[in-house]
Amino acid sequence: MPSRRVFLKGSALAIFGVGSIPGWLSRSVYAAEGAGRRNKILVAVFQRGAVDGLNMVIPFGEQRYYDLRPSLAIPKPDGTPQSAVDLDGFFGLHPSLAPLKPIFDSQRLAIVDAVGSPDPTRSHFDAQDYMESGTPGLKATTDGWMNRALPKIAGPISPVRAVSLGSSLSRTLRGRNDAVAVGNLNDFQVRDTRGAATFESMYDNTLDTMLHGAGKETFSAVKVMQTIQKQKYTPANGAKYPGGGLGNNLQQIARLIKADVGLEVAFADIGGWDTHVNEVGANSSVGQLANNLAQFSQSLAAFYQDLGDRMADVTLVTMSEFGRTARENGNRGTDHGHANVMFVMGGDVRGGKVYGDWPGLAEEQLYEGRDLALTTDFRDVLGELVAMHLGNRNLRAVFPGYENPKFRGLIV
Repeated sequence: MPSRRVFLKGSALAIFGVGSIPGWLSRSVYAAEGAGRRNKILVAVFQRGAVDGLNMVIPFGEQRYYDLRPSLAIPKPDGTPQSAVDLDGFFGLHPSLAPLKPIFDSQRLAIVDAVGSPDPTRSHFDAQDYMESGTPGLKATTDGWMNRALPKIAGPISPVRAVSLGSSLSRTLRGRNDAVAVGNLNDFQVRDTRGAATFESMYDNTLDTMLHGAGKETFSAVKVMQTIQKQKYTPANGAKYPGGGLGNNLQQIARLIKADVGLEVAFADIGGWDTHVNEVGANSSVGQLANNLAQFSQSLAAFYQDLGDRMADVTLVTMSEFGRTARENGNRGTDHGHANVMFVMGGDVRGGKVYGDWPGLAEEQLYEGRDLALTTDFRDVLGELVAMHLGNRNLRAVFPGYENPKFRGLIV
């Protein structure tokens, strides 16, 4: 026989929920004294499919890059729309990433190169799992680093403390701390207000303490969502999010941040980076990679512009499971590689710089003779954000088995 709590969830689903939203209904109440509290917020964006980091951040200062990619290399900066956007005289951004250059110049965007997982797997599934769990090479980990990264809080906990944008809860947010998957904030609706009022009264007056507590949690969570929905949302500062999943998801995260409902960590992803064939078109400004990077950069830039002063509390980090081969293949594409690139953007980021130890692209410098070598563990980057931005310095618990993190000085 199902428990009363299970029955409550089922009843709440019938009255209030659509899609994946019923996950809200079992969360703790964010009491009145917790509402409006300004938290430090960490947002993670996963580029699924293994983005070509060498064509995101172009080492145009090394001729070997052009030797390895006679048809895929992004031209050196020359001011034309097809050429790289110069960052520091050695590295440049793909032209589709030009919307991020002003943020880099304002020293609020940092780039970490030759970074990634030390595990050598070239399996998308395994590499994504290792990066989301935070335990490369260990498949037995059941929870994710982002869930473990949530700092301990004394007092009320928001029902939207940890949010995964999408139809299901991301791997990285699974764990002992409450987290919720949200497909679309506007999809959450009360479809039967009269029935809802009846049920709320019933649960409020019941003598069963378990049922009363669960009912109170349920309707408090519903009211939090209703409050957000009643606030018509228009991106600020002229920000325009592009169409597509990532732009929509980052706009929803911005909406949650501005609503001051206690968000602390959020996760979104964007696929389509597995460019084995036809990675670029006739020039670098067209093709699969260019189109994806345009959506990616426009989404991040809009998020930054939309939040304005609120970026003082927010850090956003991007990652991908591994990089791609230094040498192009025979299909105008690249294959599964090793080290990659990460972006870190936020109000307390020491940006305007490409971090990391560049290993070089000479044959003897490549990993297994084919890939960009790894010089920075991705846990160094994430660990610094968890410790210095979120304030959780218990990194042994967040990244079990990783004993000696090396911070890069990304956070002011």
